[in-house]
Amino acid sequence: MTLKTYNPTSPGRRGMTGSTFEELTKSKPEKSLLKPHKKRAGRNNQGRITVRHRGGGAKRRLRIIDFKRDKLGVPGRVAAIEYDPNRSANIALIFYADGDKRYILSPLGLKVDDTIKAGEDAELKPGNALPLKLMPSGTLIHGIELQPGRGGQLVRSAGVSAQLMAKEGEQALIRLPSGEMRRIRSNCLATIGQVGNADHQNIKLGKAGRKRWLGRRPQVRGSAMTPRDHPHGGGEGRSPIGMPGPKTPWGKPALGYKTRKPKPSDKMIIKRRGK
Repeated sequence: MTLKTYNPTSPGRRGMTGSTFEELTKSKPEKSLLKPHKKRAGRNNQGRITVRHRGGGAKRRLRIIDFKRDKLGVPGRVAAIEYDPNRSANIALIFYADGDKRYILSPLGLKVDDTIKAGEDAELKPGNALPLKLMPSGTLIHGIELQPGRGGQLVRSAGVSAQLMAKEGEQALIRLPSGEMRRIRSNCLATIGQVGNADHQNIKLGKAGRKRWLGRRPQVRGSAMTPRDHPHGGGEGRSPIGMPGPKTPWGKPALGYKTRKPKPSDKMIIKRRGK
């Protein structure tokens, strides 16, 4: 995918870039694989805002994506590459030999009329899904399961890939895009290749309105608020935060403070992300 730039006909257009969508081969989605997407504006089932700065945005419909890849041994033909408004990656429409239709994440290099397959007898080529134990070390993968049969949960964003580093008995060692090294059961499925639409991270929105189309509302600096609304607020003119370290609106440390709760799967992490 390549990016297009716009002529600076207005301040918002200056520096704005967008996708050319030249990879896409179909503009309208498959009706049988759609379902309604209700807007929740960051609210949970009690009506409380649990994710701030969400709301508005263009109307969308959910595309039903086959993350489980459970059509084992059935070959499928890539019928189209489509846009999905609910994720950064493009999706591929697959027509299977038994007449079934499904969407999968479109890996880099997948073309219309290519054949894909899932299962232990699948070839080592982009778009095919195999158990980790049957892949050679060094393979780039995405859509990785954490538990067999649960469906791909890791590495699903545009342009990302993980790498199979080693296999030790019933476990495989995976390096994730964040740099985290993690053990995963070797009978978990993963899809070969890098997720497509790799230039997505280079898009410059250019103006605030384009952010609103995506359902993102404005974020206000804490230093621009009053003391009752934020720990950084108050003071005459532009004031320093006046405390050791920046804080969240609820008074917790904002930088370098670990918020992850202990999980049973923590013992599978060999090396944490980052430095």
